[in-house]
Amino acid sequence: MTAPPPFSSRFPIRRRVVLLGATGSIGGNALRVIASHRDRLELVGVASNSNWRRLAEIAREYSVREAAICDPAAFAEAKLSGSFHMATRLLQGPEGLRQIASLPAADVVLVAVAGTAGLEPSMAAIAAGKSLALASKEVLVLAGKFVMDEAARRGTRILPVDSEHNAVFQCIEGHPSTGVRRVVLTASGGAFRDWPAERLEHATPSDALKHPNWSMGPKITVDSATLANKGLELMEAKWLFGLRPDQCTAVMHPQSLVHCLVEFNDGAMLAQLSPSSMTFPIQHALLYPDRFEGVEPPIDLERLMRLDFGPIDEGRYPMFRYAREAMRAGGVAPAAFNAANEVAVDAFLRGRIAFLAIPRIVDHVLANTSNFEPSDLKAVLQADREARESAERGIENL
Repeated sequence: MTAPPPFSSRFPIRRRVVLLGATGSIGGNALRVIASHRDRLELVGVASNSNWRRLAEIAREYSVREAAICDPAAFAEAKLSGSFHMATRLLQGPEGLRQIASLPAADVVLVAVAGTAGLEPSMAAIAAGKSLALASKEVLVLAGKFVMDEAARRGTRILPVDSEHNAVFQCIEGHPSTGVRRVVLTASGGAFRDWPAERLEHATPSDALKHPNWSMGPKITVDSATLANKGLELMEAKWLFGLRPDQCTAVMHPQSLVHCLVEFNDGAMLAQLSPSSMTFPIQHALLYPDRFEGVEPPIDLERLMRLDFGPIDEGRYPMFRYAREAMRAGGVAPAAFNAANEVAVDAFLRGRIAFLAIPRIVDHVLANTSNFEPSDLKAVLQADREARESAERGIENL
């Protein structure tokens, strides 16, 4: 395991933030953090896929001069609407995301773009020497080797925003990397953790989006129900912390208060606890290494009655098993898993397939993927495209 580089603060007193995915769930929580620390954080750039109305509201509220809209039709509507202040420059498409991720005025870029769309702006931020606060786990699942190599070459620090990885970061900081035996992430079990297995056949998108602990976007909430999310997080942890696949595992923890456990070579464990709100890891990443008053109250230990842990049933959660197999296989297998899952989850949310068809589609794609070690990003992106096409064929043949 390689230790993260020592932190050297080059930030001004007021850190300038670019927020990619500003209108989503992570973006909303990031705005709450920024609003609570206006003396320390300044929003200088925002981006959204298509929700230009909300993006315009954010740009006006925070006096943001740079905004990007990925969807061409939404960009055209926004330009005609006159909703953005005339002082705000409006950028379009993937190129607009890359431009806003590398703004000269920015200190840190928070990437909260759903799926693999966050890869190119993440690489642009790294190339521009920005600190990268990463909430899009798919970026490292798809291209972890290339992202981490580029960050090391540029001397860029990647600050994890996912609650589990931010927790690991907090636990291992200050400890020799050679002393870490394994990292244990925790899984809530999602919306269906208490459902009998036979009922899953009739699960609807509305059912899947009722997460018992967290308020998140649709895709990640479905991933939580299948436990694909936990598999993706193991892959991300492997790259972030220089772990071997056998050092990455997870357990069930229904309370979602312990976000990770780090076991050291002497058998001692450190755990990180915080309420199930993304404001905690977001604030830690944006203000690191400083700590200030949080947006929400901490855990009330007088009311905390119990913490439960248990093994993950891979029979009930086959997506977790497929993810671990893909992680062990390496090469483009993780990218294929991620691509197939994105396509299958989108099809489920649109009512095209049943919930239990998601793992069948992913299994189909992995079985038909010729695995290899990619030599560059172009090869990874090609494998991603082919896996998506394979997933679509699988859906059509159901």
